[in-house]
Amino acid sequence: MKKFEVVSPFEPSGDQGQAIEKLSEGFLRGDKFQTLKGVTGSGKTFTMAKIIEKVQRPTLIISHNKTLSAQLYREFKSFFPNNAVEYFVSYYDYYQPEAYVAARDLYIEKDCDINREIDQMRLAATYSLMERRDVIVVATVSCIYGLGMPDVYKGMRVHVEVGQTLDIKKFANKLISMQYSRNDNVLERGNFRIKGDVIEVFPPYMETDEAYRILLDWEDVVRVQRFNVLDRSVTGELEETVFYPAKHFVVPQDKLIEATNRIQTELDERVEELRAAGKMLEAERLKTRTTYDIEMLREMGTCPGIENYSGPISGRARGEPPATLLHYFPDDFLCMIDEAHVSVPQIGAMYEGDRSRKQNLIDFGFRLPSAFDNRPLKKSEFDAKMNQIIYVTATPRPEEIKQSSQVVEQLIRPTGLLDPIIEIRPSEGQMEDIYKEVRERIERHERSLILTLTKKMAEDLTDYLTELKLKVKYIHSEIDTFERVEILKSLRTGEIDVLIGINLLREGIDLPEVSFIAILDADKIGFLRSETSLIQIIGRAARNAEGKVVMYADHKSPAMEAAIKETKHRREVQEAYNKEHGITPKTISKAVEDILVHEKQNADENATMQLEVLKKEANLFNPKDRHKLIKALTAEMSACADRMEYEQAAAIRDQIRDIEAQYGK
Repeated sequence: MKKFEVVSPFEPSGDQGQAIEKLSEGFLRGDKFQTLKGVTGSGKTFTMAKIIEKVQRPTLIISHNKTLSAQLYREFKSFFPNNAVEYFVSYYDYYQPEAYVAARDLYIEKDCDINREIDQMRLAATYSLMERRDVIVVATVSCIYGLGMPDVYKGMRVHVEVGQTLDIKKFANKLISMQYSRNDNVLERGNFRIKGDVIEVFPPYMETDEAYRILLDWEDVVRVQRFNVLDRSVTGELEETVFYPAKHFVVPQDKLIEATNRIQTELDERVEELRAAGKMLEAERLKTRTTYDIEMLREMGTCPGIENYSGPISGRARGEPPATLLHYFPDDFLCMIDEAHVSVPQIGAMYEGDRSRKQNLIDFGFRLPSAFDNRPLKKSEFDAKMNQIIYVTATPRPEEIKQSSQVVEQLIRPTGLLDPIIEIRPSEGQMEDIYKEVRERIERHERSLILTLTKKMAEDLTDYLTELKLKVKYIHSEIDTFERVEILKSLRTGEIDVLIGINLLREGIDLPEVSFIAILDADKIGFLRSETSLIQIIGRAARNAEGKVVMYADHKSPAMEAAIKETKHRREVQEAYNKEHGITPKTISKAVEDILVHEKQNADENATMQLEVLKKEANLFNPKDRHKLIKALTAEMSACADRMEYEQAAAIRDQIRDIEAQYGK
């Protein structure tokens, strides 16, 4: 078995070493929950990689959105080039769930566009987990949704080896039952072809453009080869190989027949129940829809919305949790939850949201009650399935701290930079005070951020400071999302000196020129002035050696006290370390293009990949297909904007414009 091995020119520095040692020891002695409390810029990802190397266990890393997951995936790919690093996120480029709006008697049919490349990566993740132990899977919370039963998935695999007798017809039928398609002309992912005594199979989970070739002498397997699909060159001679199903949701024919009988029984009972309640319309609707689905399952092996029958198909008892990606991991795996203060609540919220939508569909005769069993895991089920968890965050919630056997701090930045100085000043006269602070920063060629609570306040303050001859701009949700990268760039280059916003956590990342942050109404109670938000806002000034944060408030709220106490503690630890090691903090010096262009490059690459996949599925000269493609991209662009992933949104915007310019609107 291959061992996990970190390939990096760097060695642990600062307090990374002690964090790696403590958390690894905690895992190996069996601690169920631990927390890595690491400040931004302290190298948490590198620490995570070294822990994996130390404990040598299959690892699941959960992040709360696709962009952060993609970033982590790239980083871990570079850390572990000789191991299996996989990517598991939702494969929908566009997704409109099935729903019924009772108030308007409006039924909304499920509509979606599946990104085939991401689907291939999901299959690659489960394939790697079946075949080896040196596996890291970077996933979003989509990993808690139903995926198909791992025992059935594994049980349907086909083993081929040199010297065995192979009946071509039976082998072809077996591949078809595993959701492969026969295409003797073009060999694509998920297809196979047969030409005389040569069988070629292209599994959809292959990372590279490689397929398998089986050469027969009558019915005897004489050679098994791996070859490149593009240039047909042989890349390996094998003694044996294994083919896994082309899709996660696969069921043997005999089990499928049993499942349709269970669905029929449930249908009969539910129809009687609805009729007894006087719901004749709902009873007839359910009977018609479900009878059609049963016939489709018996004849075709699938039907639209087959996932709604996952409970009866798998034979699970009512209310029993579905199989998920977690069930493909061995029992001794390690789970790391990145940005746990956001990811953990998200995991807990998935179940209730899904159930409330399905309730209407079941009540009004669109789905059987067993549709409830096609669902994400509940938080308690997620915890029960976990082996051992390490929460990774700069601001752990009390829930994570209470659960953890130890909270290991990682407070030292390799640059020696300290958390900023914090001052509290009264709100009376705050405008004059802010003006004075900003003027001092301008003279030193530094920048400032000002955080307000409302859009109106941000706009009014911008007008006020502009009248005082300052170069100011504001950002909030009504600003054209595609201007945001340019606004950040203009802040860094000095075209503007002050940026005003409501929540600048996303925008504030990697702005080393910012040395002053003003937080207005710091004592107000709410999400924007919670302990977590304040700590993260304060961290935006930690890129500059002269960083200072001023909270304008009339009294000190509990959130302010906690944030100030935490920042003071971090600063004391950092100062002591710098003094002991003779380090003088120095502001990070990064070219403007280093961050903004790099982020835009990544966004462009991701958007281009998505566009190419969609282009293959759509005829752009067909107005209907083109409209569907643009609709899917627009939905993804809006989703990126809602998540404040503005660089990604801008890149998708550019792709939409390219399509419209080339093919028409």
